Amino acid sequence: MILTLTVNPSLDRTVELPDRLERGEVQRAAASHQEPGGKGINVTRALVASGVETLALFPAADTDPMVTAMRASALPFENVPIAGAVRSNVALTEPDGTTTKVNEPGPHLSEDELDALSDRVCSEAADASWLVIAGSLPPSIRQDYYVRLVRTLRESHGRSAPRIAIDSSGEPLRLLLASEVSIDLVKPNAEELAELTATGSGEEFEREPALAAAAAGQLFARGVGAALVTLGSRGAALVTPHGTWFAAAPRIDARSTVGAGDSSLAGYLLAEHEGRSPGESLAQAVAHGAAAASLPGSTVPTRQQADRFSITVTRDASRDARRESTKETHHG
Repeated sequence: MILTLTVNPSLDRTVELPDRLERGEVQRAAASHQEPGGKGINVTRALVASGVETLALFPAADTDPMVTAMRASALPFENVPIAGAVRSNVALTEPDGTTTKVNEPGPHLSEDELDALSDRVCSEAADASWLVIAGSLPPSIRQDYYVRLVRTLRESHGRSAPRIAIDSSGEPLRLLLASEVSIDLVKPNAEELAELTATGSGEEFEREPALAAAAAGQLFARGVGAALVTLGSRGAALVTPHGTWFAAAPRIDARSTVGAGDSSLAGYLLAEHEGRSPGESLAQAVAHGAAAASLPGSTVPTRQQADRFSITVTRDASRDARRESTKETHHG
């Protein structure tokens, strides 16, 4: 079972525009969709769509509209009650796939509520192979919460603790990696990687994936076991102490990038959960991310819509960006 934790969930409303967004003007929507969201919940949605056993954990009152939406979605979840209300986010998507997001900050959580959330994570983690910690933290929460949570989990479960994947950004991620606690997988995009390593820029990393891989290699000294770096329309890179794999994204007609990175992470975990090789797991990540971007709103792809066999993976086993890469298929 794969457990996901979303500390700052949201009701995500996606509005599809028939034309380019015009600031200050009145425009009619072509369509709109509302889904329960937040990065961890999006991962759960994508895993469920591909038939993987998973559970989404998040803080919300039993009567919150977020919980009502989760019940209607039939997604497996557990909510830890809080007094505050879950936020609402809005995404505006243009015909070329350009997406503009407006995210609310999120509710206040007391220390008692946070303790209850941590206790539930530790309890549910006993049956999990992976714990995915994903998304932002509400501004009312101390930004070192992920550090405290991971340490508590490691102390309570020891060697039986699930592997931990982190998909976050900003101060919560910086503090977690600065603490050098053991993290099995980190999933930054190009911009987040540039911020983490203070090397290059998101644009440079997307333009030159080898530079992104070299920067990701710096994370091993901070307790990271592997890095899955999503590079937008260029694809993704998987960097481990044993080698680097690159996968180019297929050509698609992009409709919405909402949740594409979350689907990429779900694709990787799906393949890894099935015992696939690093190359195959990266191929599935890119296939899932591309399929998600080709679907409307925050729709997640099924396994059938995300064809890893169409993705070619290139391996640089030396992790040296200056060496010529050797070709391999997704069979790893």
